[in-house]
Amino acid sequence: MRMNAKWLLAVVVLASASFALAQQTTVPIVQVIALDECDPTTFNMALGADFCKNVSLGAFTTLDKLFAGAQTGHPDPKWDFEPDSLEIAEGTVINVADEGGEPHTFTEVDHFGGGFIAKLNGPLAAPVPECAGGFTNVDVARTRILQGSSVNITNLSKGEHHFQCCIHPWMHMTVTVK
Repeated sequence: MRMNAKWLLAVVVLASASFALAQQTTVPIVQVIALDECDPTTFNMALGADFCKNVSLGAFTTLDKLFAGAQTGHPDPKWDFEPDSLEIAEGTVINVADEGGEPHTFTEVDHFGGGFIAKLNGPLAAPVPECAGGFTNVDVARTRILQGSSVNITNLSKGEHHFQCCIHPWMHMTVTVK
């Protein structure tokens, strides 16, 4: 009789554990990649050693070309968030990974516009309010993603959300939460 009670207890414990595991839901995760082609030589000479840690095999953008393209309204298309837009279910986590050579931000804004470096805004002119103040603005500083790191965006409400890099404002994307 004792042996049957132990077996019954084991079956109940296993069934309870299986039920508990079945009740757990996995949170969907999508990834966004921040890309750039900073030229280590020109960026590090102007901005400090190891600012640009680009390890790509060429096709670098020099610092002067980056500024010139932004000023004329033709920023380097290799500096981008991929994909350009997302449609996700509510509760999905967005993992934003910086696979470029320099820091970026992934800042939620009401409307796309300029960032906090005037020479990179070009025709966009003034920074959007969410980017004003640069990294002295704690809300902007929280959205900074360093080279080789990532940040998770969670708890987005249903609707349309706009994210941009407050440094390179042409890097932007729209996320639609269904």
